Amino acid sequence: MSSWYQGKIRYQKVDEKDRTIKITEVYLVDAVSYTDAEARIYDTVASNTPDFQLFGLSRMKIHEVFFVEEGSETWYKVKVNFISFDEKAQKEKRTPFTMLINADNPLLAYQLISERLGTVEDYQITDINITNILEIIPYEKPEDKILKSGNFKPLAEVLANQAE
Repeated sequence: MSSWYQGKIRYQKVDEKDRTIKITEVYLVDAVSYTDAEARIYDTVASNTPDFQLFGLSRMKIHEVFFVEEGSETWYKVKVNFISFDEKAQKEKRTPFTMLINADNPLLAYQLISERLGTVEDYQITDINITNILEIIPYEKPEDKILKSGNFKPLAEVLANQAE
């Protein structure tokens, strides 16, 4: 299971009327620790915002994040209760899960979550709330970062060039 951290940054910006306004942005990071989350927020935000302050970093209990390619930039927090039957107590048991999905409106978020959950188990969607999350930063393996930033060629291409 992923560990999600919510980081809040604050910076100042001058608007069209030469007024200085404070901007607050929220980022969600998949990280292994608070230190890792802080470092990854700094890596992501520093390229776009020169002078900012990270003033809040807290762990969020998120079970699943669904990124819809054609979806909007608005993130919804969806609470889903999975329903099972406890044989010993002879009662229904509800297990809450929190999920995030990007969608244009709450109705579309409901439809997209229902589509992704399918008919695997009995479930009930109880809450859909809009969040103020600006961007989600998924975990990226260090090897993947190296491969993206390097000037690497496929092995077959290198061997073909050596054979010539």
